[in-house]
Amino acid sequence: MLRQIQEDAGRETLYTQAQKQRRDESAWTLVQGILAPLQFLAFLISLALVLRYMATGAGFEAATVSILVKTGFLYLIMVTGAIWEKVVFGQYLFAPAFFWEDVFSMVVIALHSAYVWALLAGSLTPGGLMLLALAAYAAYVVNAAQFLLKLRAARLQAAVPA
Repeated sequence: MLRQIQEDAGRETLYTQAQKQRRDESAWTLVQGILAPLQFLAFLISLALVLRYMATGAGFEAATVSILVKTGFLYLIMVTGAIWEKVVFGQYLFAPAFFWEDVFSMVVIALHSAYVWALLAGSLTPGGLMLLALAAYAAYVVNAAQFLLKLRAARLQAAVPA
């Protein structure tokens, strides 16, 4: 069960008023709002290239570059997201409101990093690399869904009068 911050008795909220104000005033909120769809676009392009390679055996290099681009976006959004979390909640990661999203983000980062390591080490076949990338992408989809649900919760909270 997701832990959430209590703003007032009887009503669970994602943000206290002070946190909401810091969120709304932070430039890092905009950065996250720009990076998230860019990462998703990189994911969609990369997924298509990986699936093309898996289906045809063609385009390994393009798929590999796309996975590295997607991984770069992941690292960038993770670092800037940790800064955002520090600004809004006072800690870099695992703030109660985003605890489980952050936990699963670590799984996503571990899988993407394992791909990069396996690529550089030459420890997997091209097919094995693509399967690892697909596992990383599956975890990313779950994590993205977590964050979309949290965004929806924040919007619903904002729609409810205080």
